[in-house]
Amino acid sequence: MLFNLIRRYAIMAVAVPLAAFGARKLSDAVEARRGPSRGTRMLRKGADTLQGRFGRQKKRRFSFGR
Repeated sequence: MLFNLIRRYAIMAVAVPLAAFGARKLSDAVEARRGPSRGTRMLRKGADTLQGRFGRQKKRRFSFGR
C-alpha cells in the first residue's frame, strides 16, 4: 500500500513534468527546422495541459476564470 503511494507520487512529481518538458523541447526543435505546423502546436498544447493539470497551480487574485 505504501509502496504504491510512493510510486504514484514519484510519477506525478518527476515523470509528468519531464514529459511536458520533453514535448515542449521536441516541439521547439521541430519548429526550428520545419516551421510551425499542426503537430508542433499539438505538442506544445499537450505540454501546457500536462503542466496545468499536474504542475504548480497559478494563484489567482480573483477567481473569475474558474
